[in-house]
Amino acid sequence: MPVLEARHISKSLGGKLIVDDVSLTLDQGELKVLIGPSGGGKSTLLQCIHYLHRPDQGEVLLEGRSAAEMGRRNICAFRQEIGMIFQDFNLFDHLSAENNVAVALRKVKKFSTRAALERARAELARVGLADKARLYPAELSGGQKQRVSIARALAMDPKVMLLDEPTSALDPELIGEVLNVIADLAQGGMTMLMATHQIGFARRLTNEILFMEKGRLTERGSPAELLAPGSNSRAAEFCAKLAQLMGRE
Repeated sequence: MPVLEARHISKSLGGKLIVDDVSLTLDQGELKVLIGPSGGGKSTLLQCIHYLHRPDQGEVLLEGRSAAEMGRRNICAFRQEIGMIFQDFNLFDHLSAENNVAVALRKVKKFSTRAALERARAELARVGLADKARLYPAELSGGQKQRVSIARALAMDPKVMLLDEPTSALDPELIGEVLNVIADLAQGGMTMLMATHQIGFARRLTNEILFMEKGRLTERGSPAELLAPGSNSRAAEFCAKLAQLMGRE
């Protein structure tokens, strides 16, 4: 049984079809990567899987349990088992790094303050921020803020992590520190679905590339299959144009 399964997901927003009949699965320990043009529906698909948007059609199953059959209280529990990392860091500016991680442990999982802070510090150490625990978001770099958001998600013990272009808001020199954390999680067996334009990262670590355009998954396959020279895939064409753009910059 897959850890996560999305079956025939469709979603319209503002009268426009954004996600069109998308299905995918994630097995334990897999990292799959969504690539494709901006506006192609990647973010909306991830939000549907997390049930931030309820799909208009289709269903999401976590370890065989259908989110569509859950009530409001159980949907909240469902979301706790799926970590979500956004393009923007969504940290509380008035809380230190350790308290940004600890707050959900106290409020949702009912940890004591001491236990929540101990767990928060452990997760910050896991992402290389042990010495930044008491700093506030204004005192952190963009890469450090994103690592705090990853630590916050990990503290909830998710079965799956969804990452929505987690490096898109970062300066180029800060991207590597976040990708290194994600690579460590992948090598440690975390199950992940990640939307990204970091094609080199995708080539090295992903099990499968999913190319999404105009709301549909139009291609899927290993990096060797989709991105090999002469493959003539839409994914390879997109990645070549992206590489040209990066070269001009």
